[in-house]
Amino acid sequence: MTLRELLAGATPVSPPESIADADVRGLEYDSRRVEPGCVFFAFPGARVDGREFAAQAIANGAIAVVSELPQPEGFDRPWIRVEHGRQTLALAARKFYGNLDEKIALTGITGTNGKTTTSFLIDSILRAAGKTTGLVGTIEYRLGPEILPAPNTTPESLDVQRLLSRLDQIGGTHATMEISSHALALGRIYGLQFHTAVFTNLTRDHLDFHGTMEDYFAAKRLLFTGSGGPPPRYAVVNRDDEWGRKLPAGAQGQSEVLWYGFSADARLKPRHIHSSFNGLRFEIVHDKIRFEIRSPLIGKINVYNILAACGAGMTYQLPPEVISRGIAACTGVPGRFERVDEGQPFAVVVDYSHTDDALKNAISVARNLNPKRVITVFGCGGDRDRTKRPIMGQVAAELSDLVIVTSDNPRSEDPLQIINDVMVGVRRADTRTIVEPDRAAAIRKAIEQANGGDLVLIAGKGHETYQIFRDRTIHFDDREVARGVLRGFGFQKKEPA
Repeated sequence: MTLRELLAGATPVSPPESIADADVRGLEYDSRRVEPGCVFFAFPGARVDGREFAAQAIANGAIAVVSELPQPEGFDRPWIRVEHGRQTLALAARKFYGNLDEKIALTGITGTNGKTTTSFLIDSILRAAGKTTGLVGTIEYRLGPEILPAPNTTPESLDVQRLLSRLDQIGGTHATMEISSHALALGRIYGLQFHTAVFTNLTRDHLDFHGTMEDYFAAKRLLFTGSGGPPPRYAVVNRDDEWGRKLPAGAQGQSEVLWYGFSADARLKPRHIHSSFNGLRFEIVHDKIRFEIRSPLIGKINVYNILAACGAGMTYQLPPEVISRGIAACTGVPGRFERVDEGQPFAVVVDYSHTDDALKNAISVARNLNPKRVITVFGCGGDRDRTKRPIMGQVAAELSDLVIVTSDNPRSEDPLQIINDVMVGVRRADTRTIVEPDRAAAIRKAIEQANGGDLVLIAGKGHETYQIFRDRTIHFDDREVARGVLRGFGFQKKEPA
């Protein structure tokens, strides 16, 4: 493919005639990976300016640099100025890899909470239907049987196309993607054609990036109105969410909308819900169709996630028995209300809840299991939306019997200052509280405090296996720490003979 063909339609700027017919052998936005024949895309960044690496890219064999930034003074190699670098890369990458979204059916899931669990459920349904699938999200990337680490919830557009290409090579037919608001705002999925878009909910998060809830919602809405591409064929939307109810203004008439939820006017709804520590059992009602769901997942929030996944399965015209089988086969999601069981007489659960709404949902799930007490361990991340810290503190204190406030990922901030912000909310409720900045020590204190029949909820980090400080990143896994403490107290689950 020539440079002229690659950029046709992606930018009104034509490449210089001297290189317009040059054969493009690859695309890169990391100068260290540039090889001869590549086109290098230089992005503006919060910490680094992509132009700083243009000379290295040219030295490595790049035939041109594409950027929305002006050409640096003294740089005399081909420089193609565009209006939006990431959007241009997205369109060019889609074309370079052969418009794979026309061949592989894409399901995109957006919302504040529930994206990961819903994506695992949808992928399980598709695999139950015999499909070869891809999964792109917060915890991991899957390509058929292969599992890859996930550096971002939604990778850069070029990396999305590379993943789709690898999926295509193994005969993949369907891919399920978590779509973050950052990815939508930055153009990482620009131009992609989705078969199905799913909206879970919208609650306070990422306001350090978006500024207001309205701007946060505007980013999410792009998945349903089409971001540089057509709107999705189907929209599966939470009818019970106030922001979800605003989506059809952009989607109606363009996408076929399937509402789900508990509302009377939801087309897809649950009946006869039975919930316990062993999982969920309920009936799905969709118009005149009724079928039973059994899932090892726990709590009302997972009823919503299952409804969303069932709705997505229906957009692929999958029969109820396949959908039911796929839901049952999804035995759990790492770090999502995940039990740590060493045979102790109280429950220990690790959950990724890192917003006030997610924390409220997690504690509510714990409460509905009827423990004697709920002991909640949590902290808030540094360099993120500070306004949610006191709100999370108040939620934890109002709903728990004992709160232990600790560190999460403090990043460049002082952990004690973050804790002080949290304590503003904690003090609004008269709940016993322990402050322990050392997260491992906090988990130990929670387990020391637990008696038979209690439930210890360790919230915030979930599946993460690291903790980020100003000057270092260390290995840290809440599940490992909790298991080590339990075993140190003499508990150890006996494996079946």
